[in-house]
Amino acid sequence: MTQPPATRSAGPLVVGLLAGSVHLLVGYFYLVSGLAVPGPALIVLWLVWLVLAAVLARWALSGSWWTPAIPVAAAALLVLVLVVGDRLLGWQA
Repeated sequence: MTQPPATRSAGPLVVGLLAGSVHLLVGYFYLVSGLAVPGPALIVLWLVWLVLAAVLARWALSGSWWTPAIPVAAAALLVLVLVVGDRLLGWQA
C-alpha cells in the first residue's frame, strides 16, 4: 500500500518570501555602510550577508518558520559592527 504524498503548508514559504524581502532591504544598508566601514571589514560584512541569504533560502525551501530570524540577525550584526567600530576603532560616518 502506498502513502499519498504529504501536502505542505504554504505558510512557511510565504513567511520565507517576506523574510527574503526584508533581508534585501537590510542588504541595502550593508551596501551603503561603506561610507563608514573600511574596505576589508566591509567585504567581510558582505560575505556574511550572502551566507545569511543562502541560509534563509535553504530554510525557506525546507519549510522552516525561523526565516524571519535571518534579517533580524543581519540587521543586529550590522548595527553591532558599526557601533563597535565607531567606539573602539574610531570609524566615523
